[in-house]
Amino acid sequence: MAGNPSVKKREKERARKERQEEKAVRRVERKEKAGTPGGGEPGEDPDIAGIVPGPQPEQELY
Repeated sequence: MAGNPSVKKREKERARKERQEEKAVRRVERKEKAGTPGGGEPGEDPDIAGIVPGPQPEQELY
């Protein structure tokens, strides 16, 4: 026989739980690192911050 199935199952469950815990830690770290986006003014949409309306400068072509 190749081993007791219940032992293998417990090992598999333990490994799965460890992976879930590691993912949770990385998720929290990533969320803390992201923080608030770039110090813009309150109420300002960060997606359009810094966009200047009107004609745009010509781009140089290579």
